[in-house]
Amino acid sequence: MDLTRPVPPDPYTLLPKVPTFTVVSADAADGEPMPAIHTAAGGNVSPQLSWSGFPPDTRSFAVTCFDPDAPTPAGFWHWAVIDLDGTSLEQGAGQSDLMLPGAAFHLRNDGGEAAYMGAAPPKGDMLHRYIFAVHALDVDTLDVDEDATPTRASFGMLFHTLARGYFTLTFRH
Repeated sequence: MDLTRPVPPDPYTLLPKVPTFTVVSADAADGEPMPAIHTAAGGNVSPQLSWSGFPPDTRSFAVTCFDPDAPTPAGFWHWAVIDLDGTSLEQGAGQSDLMLPGAAFHLRNDGGEAAYMGAAPPKGDMLHRYIFAVHALDVDTLDVDEDATPTRASFGMLFHTLARGYFTLTFRH
């Protein structure tokens, strides 16, 4: 099957503008290929993330990982964590809710698991981008439960986002 198609835009450039802040990882650098350990076949371990420079009135954070290049009309959600009250996640925090601080919890990724799902694009497909975003929110808790989809949570975040920071890793089989 020929999967040739246009490269989708960065989805965050299509949303209303908000201030930005810094998001970094000790495991990978923005724009670089995703290390094997963070891919589905190489270990499926979520990367370490930390963030700074967000607005002082931030009350909680949400972390997401989205692949806009998946061969679907809506991309692919690899990770969604909401109700975070800290400024970092350790490597492997995406394994389960038990690895998350405080009241934070995972939403189901598009693979159906309430956890991180590493990169797994179709073999031979174009280069995929994995956008790790941290959303600084003006609420302590987002009004969703563990059955919400990342898309539903993103819709709710739209109205509560004070600022957003993100970086992108790439992967191709």
